[in-house]
Amino acid sequence: MKAFLKGFCIGLLCMSLLGLLWFLVLQPGLTNREAQDLKEGYAQPLPGESSGELPAGKEQPQQEILVDLKALQAEYPDVKGWLSIPGTAVDYPVMHTPEEPEKYLRKNFYGSYSTSGVPFLDSRCSLTGVHLIFYGHNMKNESMFGSLKYYTDADYYAEHPSIELETAAGKAVYTIFSVMTVDKSDTWYRFLTADTESDFRHQIRYARECSLYDTGVLPSFGQQILTLSTCYGASGSDGRLVIAAVKTE
Repeated sequence: MKAFLKGFCIGLLCMSLLGLLWFLVLQPGLTNREAQDLKEGYAQPLPGESSGELPAGKEQPQQEILVDLKALQAEYPDVKGWLSIPGTAVDYPVMHTPEEPEKYLRKNFYGSYSTSGVPFLDSRCSLTGVHLIFYGHNMKNESMFGSLKYYTDADYYAEHPSIELETAAGKAVYTIFSVMTVDKSDTWYRFLTADTESDFRHQIRYARECSLYDTGVLPSFGQQILTLSTCYGASGSDGRLVIAAVKTE
């Protein structure tokens, strides 16, 4: 009987560890692969892109991949764009469901349950608004927004200073101007519009003063702001890491 109970307990422990492995590592990794498969499946050639052979000794330059968002949205209407940070693991579709704000908090872009979810735009925002706020999980395997923690190091920022967002309107480039650690109820999340230049400058001044380091980038009134937000600090805490950028291209 003791041998049976011992074996049962060991088996139960193994099953629990396998479940934890799937929950924390394998399942989020699957979502990453799905995202890249999705991007490649809806890739479109760049204007003037040539597939001809190069002369001997010449290497094929790495080609930029743009997503055919019109075709992608026809199949997945909640996808509103593609967000990426060159040279990092951040390279995902972004969702927007104002009628169900956190729909993709624990779902992948196919609508199936996923611990890592998919980055999504704040329900109060619109792609043409003054301030775009995107949320994503801080995954331990560094998927989704899990690699944003490296922006607490100014050297990392220097290597990856820009964020790219592709939408139906085209591709835009945003230059990071502030990296902040804040509370989830911070006033920055209430900055959605700026009716006057004074209002805009007040918000930008706040973000720059709270920044972990000086980037030297100063947004001007009329430029669109983009924020990436993820959990930061001890598990279950209200801490947030905010990467704020300004549209420059």
